[in-house]
Amino acid sequence: MPDPSQAEVDPARAAEAEHFYAGALQRIGRFMALLCPLLTAAAWWRFGLRSAIGFAFGCAIAYVNFHWLKRAIAGFVDRATGVSAATSGKGIVSRFLLRYVLMAVGAYAILTVSPASLNGLLAGLFLPVAGIMCETCYEVYAALARGA
Repeated sequence: MPDPSQAEVDPARAAEAEHFYAGALQRIGRFMALLCPLLTAAAWWRFGLRSAIGFAFGCAIAYVNFHWLKRAIAGFVDRATGVSAATSGKGIVSRFLLRYVLMAVGAYAILTVSPASLNGLLAGLFLPVAGIMCETCYEVYAALARGA
């Protein structure tokens, strides 16, 4: 009796799945861009203008951080695999650390201007989590629609 864990995989279906999952980071970025104005409006309606402004700044910091992190990881991978020798290791590490400095400066600026928006700022930093949750739901829907 054949072992189900060692079943043969259709190469065309595997390539289709690889292509689908390769677009996950782009979809997460799009979900984040879509959720930011929607959730900011909801925060304004529910908690007021100051919290909504803090939330919007938190979303902006999280969105920029997500894309910089994506670029830094790609740089590390390219450097480790030898694909790109043009980028120095020090440059990659300095850009990786610079994102934390810029996030801290942005957070300090919003807190000094309006300390009342602290809760909104902290909630906005969770925007990537909401984007990942949307991507998860989309992938489950796509798998069920394909009959996988």
